[in-house]
Amino acid sequence: MTTERTHDDAPQHVPKVGDRLRKIAWGALALFLAAFAVFESAKYGLPTTAATLAFFALPDLARLAGVRPPGPLHQVVHRVWIPLVLLVGYSLGPIVWPPLFTAGLGWLTRIAVDRAFGRGLARSEE
Repeated sequence: MTTERTHDDAPQHVPKVGDRLRKIAWGALALFLAAFAVFESAKYGLPTTAATLAFFALPDLARLAGVRPPGPLHQVVHRVWIPLVLLVGYSLGPIVWPPLFTAGLGWLTRIAVDRAFGRGLARSEE
């Protein structure tokens, strides 16, 4: 992230090409995951839809519970690797319960949407 000083000496964010490409990639991933979640929800019914929507709203539910950035719980619900491990573990493991898989899809979709709009992990103030 590059900042420039303006005449009033306030830092301004200057977007780089890499930032824009990263946001486009996150947006494409979010669209793919959302389509996959809709497909799985239509295939398996209401429990999978409820799990997808509940875990898509997980970051907001954590915020409503009083978890504020950059606290540890806020950081946990915004980590990509947690729902990714859930999805891979479900795919390779012996458990067959589709709401668990779609919960991971909903959670990862939400993280991808947040990152596509530039709302990634909160940085602690130094």
